Amino acid sequence: MKISEQWLRQWVNPNNSSEQLAEQLTMAGLEIDDRFAVARAFSGVVVGEVISVEQHPDADKLRVTQVNIGASEPLQIVCGAPNVTVGMKAPVATVGAILPSDNGAGFEIKNGNLRGVDSNGMLCGASEIDLTDSIDGLLELPADAPIGMDIREYLGLDNQILDISITPNRGDCFSVRGIAREISVINDLPMQQPEIPANVAATDNSATPAVTVSAVEACPRYLLQSISNIDRSIDTPKWMQDALVQSGLRSHNFLVDVTNYVLMELGQPLHAFDADTIVGDIVVRLAEPSETITLLNEQTITLTGDELVIADDKGALALAGIMGGQRSSVTDSTTNIVLESAFFNPLAIAARARRFGLHTDASQRFERGVDFELPELALARATDLITSVTGGQAGQIVRAESTENLPARAPITLPLTKVRDVIGIEIEPAVMVRILTQLGFEVEQQADSLICTPPSYRFDMSIREDLIEEIARIYGYDNIPSVLPHLQVSMDYDDTADLTHEMKLALVDNGYMEAISFSFSDAKIEALLDDKALGEVLALANPISSDLAVMRRTLLSSLLPCVQYNLNRQQPRVRFFETGLSFVGQSISELVQTPSIALVAVGDVWDEQAYQNRALDFYDLKHDIEQLLPAQVDSARIRYERSKLAFLHPGQSAKLYIDDQYVGWLGQLHPNTAKQLDLPATWVAQLSLAPLLTLVREQHAITTPSKFPQVRRDIAILVDSDISLQTLEATIRAAAGELLTDMWLFDVYQGDKVPAGQRSLAFALIWQDRTQTLSDEAVKTATDKVVQALTEQHAAQLRDS
Repeated sequence: MKISEQWLRQWVNPNNSSEQLAEQLTMAGLEIDDRFAVARAFSGVVVGEVISVEQHPDADKLRVTQVNIGASEPLQIVCGAPNVTVGMKAPVATVGAILPSDNGAGFEIKNGNLRGVDSNGMLCGASEIDLTDSIDGLLELPADAPIGMDIREYLGLDNQILDISITPNRGDCFSVRGIAREISVINDLPMQQPEIPANVAATDNSATPAVTVSAVEACPRYLLQSISNIDRSIDTPKWMQDALVQSGLRSHNFLVDVTNYVLMELGQPLHAFDADTIVGDIVVRLAEPSETITLLNEQTITLTGDELVIADDKGALALAGIMGGQRSSVTDSTTNIVLESAFFNPLAIAARARRFGLHTDASQRFERGVDFELPELALARATDLITSVTGGQAGQIVRAESTENLPARAPITLPLTKVRDVIGIEIEPAVMVRILTQLGFEVEQQADSLICTPPSYRFDMSIREDLIEEIARIYGYDNIPSVLPHLQVSMDYDDTADLTHEMKLALVDNGYMEAISFSFSDAKIEALLDDKALGEVLALANPISSDLAVMRRTLLSSLLPCVQYNLNRQQPRVRFFETGLSFVGQSISELVQTPSIALVAVGDVWDEQAYQNRALDFYDLKHDIEQLLPAQVDSARIRYERSKLAFLHPGQSAKLYIDDQYVGWLGQLHPNTAKQLDLPATWVAQLSLAPLLTLVREQHAITTPSKFPQVRRDIAILVDSDISLQTLEATIRAAAGELLTDMWLFDVYQGDKVPAGQRSLAFALIWQDRTQTLSDEAVKTATDKVVQALTEQHAAQLRDS
């Protein structure tokens, strides 16, 4: 938004330079994109009066003039402008004057001779002094322009134009009044507002059209006032033209200029209708589908039905808050108008202008939010300007209001300690109250907080952080010292990522490749992997595709499609793993997210080799799983139980426990499930990362190896086939005591020489004493205890051969 500094200083005039003023606004959040003078630099141009005009003796298009610039003698100047006349006042560039030029060097005026006639200076048009030409000829100055006065001073050409970038949340700053309000608070100065009557007394008894608002939510406040018998021979005053032009608006005619002036001054868009073109009463309503209207820019648009329009009995007169219609437009001959001032809900205006390729000053403001208490003041200001300049007669104001649909300004509680916590410094409560009060807030101070009600023009104020930002920016960011925050830093190192990476490397060493996929999965795959033990599935409210419609309960939902993809591309041996979250629960409130690691393997144990290969089996998968565990973990702490998950093979799957804590499952995908997925024998596993990481983090004591020899004894027993190996190992360890340092199963036999329902198991037992050499008798005694425990607890029979 462009705004004249001179106009701004009429409202509030701090004792600082243009540069300092721009810096203050920028630091307050109103960034100055550009700052420039009304006209480029030039010198030596004054106000002059033409006192005589004669035809050039040797040129039809030239005139010889005598010009009074307040010197002892008039200047003779040869001029070719067609509008030069006796008595007119115009800018005069005296000899030695430097006029602006495109190359930046300037153009010097010298004494000249044009076809035999001396010329001592130059009468100037607007373009010669870096203004916009509106006529072909000299720039005609008002009759009261003081002769001899420097033209820069008279026209205010040293006035600075501020081009301010207004952020979308600060619609209240789209006016001179809004910017002046900010400057007055920053500099703690009062604002000098122009005298605006509360309302202009009605002097016209003719009725203003009645108003009906059917779309009260979109337009909760609508005001109309008629003004009749306007003298259109009166031009827009120069001060108003200058203010508009310097704010980037083109001067049209007085009635349009007044509405634009109030728009720039107060921030309230107004619209003037030609009263003689209105048929019946005014209705504010939503457009009819396929209704058309021809706008002021001569563009005819077809409405869809959600646009707000101002209409009469004949149809739409204007696209509310955006642009008026051509049928009711004010022309140079219009003498009776109806002036509109309204509050439109931002949601009723937003996006409508862009829909039709329009961008107007009115829509720009209404979309961001205009002060809902401003329409009456702006209407009074515009009516006062029109009637005082043209002698028009004002009619009665017609109102249509729905107070319950006007925005509500709810109080915001601001704890005083919160200000210190956010800004980082102590600010006196009295300073906070002053800042917020001058910004227009109603402030009630309590012992430990401020209760602040935002003004009607601050739509962006809703939470306490908004208030803190207001305090900080007005207090001055430069006044807040730059200090490092006080941090309570914990030096504990989170090694989760490092330890997880080591697990990944262990799997890579065993031929696996890492997969990275979405946490979403296909509901069809989740249905195939359905089991109550896994929990409930969370469906997405707005999935990105049909095959990513639910959250995965197991990482297999992501890995199995990867296996399918590779098998379909002639890759018979596939090894994948993935780390990530699994999600269980039917709602966000009860959702359980578990960091997990999952494996999937298909094909032979090795890549195709010259020697004998074989298909992967359960023990190969078990080996890969145990590679994730620290080597020093005692095997007695690891336990496997048969898994009952429905999607796993009942005889080729297990649950893994460490220290009796459930960690996860492993095994072969159930043949029926694999068949439905068009997969061969597939081996899968999923483990929770938390217990694995706890195990890896354990501190293991370093012990000196014993210098005494180990003794090995092997035993072979016959036991029932349904007795698990883990049960037998637990019995052996309990009976053996501390002398048993290691043990393992090295033979399993079932055949003709073993009774039905039984199997032969051979164990290697390693005995060692850390303090002395074991005797044969001590080893025999310990071994006998083991055999006895197996016999008594499991009816085991010792085999001699």
